[in-house]
Amino acid sequence: MNAQSNLVSGSQNKQTAEQAQEIDLMALFGALLDRKLFIICVTAIFMLIGVAVAVFSTPIYQATAMIQVEEKGGSVPGFDELGGMFESTSAAVTEIELLKSRSIIGEAVDSLKLDIVAVPKLFPMIGGRSFRKFTPLSEGDLAEPSFGADSYAWGGEQIEVFKFEVPQNAIGVNFTLIALENNQFSLLNGNGDSLLSGKVGEEVSNGVFKLTLKTLNARPGTEFSLLKRDRLNTILDLQTAIGAGEKGKDSGIINLSLQSTDAEYAKVVLNKVAEIYVRQNVERNSAEAQKSLDFLEYQLPLVKKQLEYAEQLFNDYQVKQQSVDITLETEGVLRQLVKLETQLQELELKKLELGRKFKQGHPSYQAAIEQIDAVENQKRRLAAEVQVLPETQQELLRLTRDVEVNNEIYTLLLAKTQELDIVRAGTVGNVRVIDLAEVNISKPVKPQKALIAIIATLLGGLIAVVIVIIQKAIHRGIEDPSEIEALGLPVYASVPYSEYQVKLTGFARARKGKTAKAKSILAMDNPADLSIEALRSLRTSLHFAMMEAKNNVIAISGPSPGVGKSFISVNLATVLAQSDKKVLIIDADMRKGYLQTQFGMQWDNGLSDYLSGRADLETVTKHSQVEGLDVMTRGQIPPNPSELLMHESFSKLVEEVSAKYDLVIIDTPPILAVTDPAIVSAHAGATLLVTRFGQNHVKELELTRNRFEQNGIDVKGVVFNGVVKKASNAYGYYGYYNYEYKSDK
Repeated sequence: MNAQSNLVSGSQNKQTAEQAQEIDLMALFGALLDRKLFIICVTAIFMLIGVAVAVFSTPIYQATAMIQVEEKGGSVPGFDELGGMFESTSAAVTEIELLKSRSIIGEAVDSLKLDIVAVPKLFPMIGGRSFRKFTPLSEGDLAEPSFGADSYAWGGEQIEVFKFEVPQNAIGVNFTLIALENNQFSLLNGNGDSLLSGKVGEEVSNGVFKLTLKTLNARPGTEFSLLKRDRLNTILDLQTAIGAGEKGKDSGIINLSLQSTDAEYAKVVLNKVAEIYVRQNVERNSAEAQKSLDFLEYQLPLVKKQLEYAEQLFNDYQVKQQSVDITLETEGVLRQLVKLETQLQELELKKLELGRKFKQGHPSYQAAIEQIDAVENQKRRLAAEVQVLPETQQELLRLTRDVEVNNEIYTLLLAKTQELDIVRAGTVGNVRVIDLAEVNISKPVKPQKALIAIIATLLGGLIAVVIVIIQKAIHRGIEDPSEIEALGLPVYASVPYSEYQVKLTGFARARKGKTAKAKSILAMDNPADLSIEALRSLRTSLHFAMMEAKNNVIAISGPSPGVGKSFISVNLATVLAQSDKKVLIIDADMRKGYLQTQFGMQWDNGLSDYLSGRADLETVTKHSQVEGLDVMTRGQIPPNPSELLMHESFSKLVEEVSAKYDLVIIDTPPILAVTDPAIVSAHAGATLLVTRFGQNHVKELELTRNRFEQNGIDVKGVVFNGVVKKASNAYGYYGYYNYEYKSDK
């Protein structure tokens, strides 16, 4: 049985939690609906800001180019084998790093003078758009200045700097260049002091600064910003700005991109970088041939001198020996020696080439050494055969050999030089530009105007929603009667907020520290108002509540000023009087009471006058325009209201009016402000609290109840005043908002 009970209890708790969560979500959604106008306004403001930013933002254009990296460079027909010695493959990733190297980017910076920044000064916010939208009808046309701001550029202004040299401490410093009459200009520093003055096309210098303008097209008085950037920082920034990536995997296609506010700048810079990169690639691929060619060109003069010297010795010997000829045997040996010497020289050249490419332990290098050793051995064997020849034939053989060998070597080197020269000249590199840089001016990559407007709109809506949620979380004023009943205080009536009452008071909201004072009674002027219907319900509830009361006196108070105590007191008294009751309403707020304004009376001869003994009951009791309803105003403001209420005169007054009237309603001040309500409530048969929708907090109401209980007074119930129909509590208790029932007209 206990297990079943626990199971049922757990199920109920779970259901309650789910309902609470559902209600919270509904309340949150309702709060957003209540502040929909605020959310719409904030969202609209952000949308307008987003549109303005999109319209006036400087467009950013993108230049794109394409480069192909081939596996092998081209070679000259007929020299494939020789050219293959100097070719090398290059991966696209390696080429990308080379393309963005400081060597190539730095040369582009120097060539295009990218470290010199010269731009016209534009009017804030709207100047950029005006400058971009201007279309000159002819060369040199300038836009007319707006707002009289002729020192700004409005369209068509141009400047091109050929040279701008500054000292080291002036690098990165902004200077102002002002266009003058007759192609004159003046350069100013940040303090407005003139540094240079001169004419376009002429170099001007003061010994420290040097400036040469190539072109200047602007109205006299137009200002330009001139800056000399650090070269290294310019290179590094350009390296970051240039995008390079391989299209696909191992495709060998490199896509280049560069974004800039100046479309022509992006195009020119990207083309220059691609041009320098291709040229350096060709130079890199022909470097091997160039090195070999340099070596051969160095060796040729030396070999030629050796040939000339050998020929001279041979001729001198023949003259000395009177034209001695070599025999057939000697000639055979000579041919073999010349062949071996020529072969040996070729192998030495091959060994030298391999030594520049490989280490000495490489198999190709070792093979060349073995071939040289083999030729040397053959040469030594022939030398042994030469020893058996006559001395004259030996000398003639030696001299002839020197001539023949040097001649063969010289011819060989000359042929090699010509071949390498052709290879070097025919090298085209292994990269080529497929697409030159182009810019789509009609479609800038940034800003994406539609996206900016959408994001700004969404951001505005989000911020507005967050503000509403935060305000709801911070402002914990009671908006649901169930929060009051959770404190153990019954809610006798929920009185809707009356727009008609606003007309009677003359303004919708009382200023801080002030109270809205109606000039008439709502129950008389508009008896069908929903607020009055709610008070009629309160009248019925009071009828049963007063059955157990010690007397027919009702004290009405509230936690703080501005909750509507006087409104409830006056209109409740009127509704009671209209039900054939004899009612007296007493204004016990002798500090700021204003009931007399609603009845069109004067405040004199009131409660304070009776309690102080200056007037009797008949004098202070006044008849109102409502039949059966009498009024006792506050009277003259006394210096000691609380002491007057504690006097036995007040007890006597309560006894007399209680016997004379069917119901007595006493309007008291706020309990948290003064102690008067506690004194009055001690003589009353019932005490009602008036709290206002969204104004009083739960803690405030709890403190109010505790204040009464400390004085031995039991609060009978609460009147929830000024209830506003809000979507955030649409599921809650609305009283007569939900069931308005009017007669047909």
